[in-house]
Amino acid sequence: MSGRTHLIKMSVGSETVVGLAQWQADRLEMTGELVHPTRMTPKRAAEILEGGSIYWVFRKAIRARQRILDLRAEEDTDGKAYCAIVLDPELIEVENWPHRAFQGWRYLPEAKAPPDRGPVGTIDPAMPEEMARDLKDLGFL
Repeated sequence: MSGRTHLIKMSVGSETVVGLAQWQADRLEMTGELVHPTRMTPKRAAEILEGGSIYWVFRKAIRARQRILDLRAEEDTDGKAYCAIVLDPELIEVENWPHRAFQGWRYLPEAKAPPDRGPVGTIDPAMPEEMARDLKDLGFL
């Protein structure tokens, strides 16, 4: 199988896209890059690094994504290996697609990824998704 592949992950610690954005902004200021550690290294790394993203699930729906810039093998302070998923700081809201809870991360094929709504903060959260989609199609968002 070739082509772009994404990852999907439950957001833990942040219950909203704005909450994740604020946490990540603080983290970026402290460390200079956004790294999400995970125990398992994706075997389909080449497909993910062809422009794949991590899609974040909040409250039973996929609601945002971030481009994956790199997948690095790292070790923690105890010498235990993990995969560092390096993320682009730009967090993009996507159309809310229902998704059940799960642990860890999963692969998400390009064909099953929800379409973008826009960068966090550019979409009024009270705006109905259908209206935002229509405005985006018309070039206003």
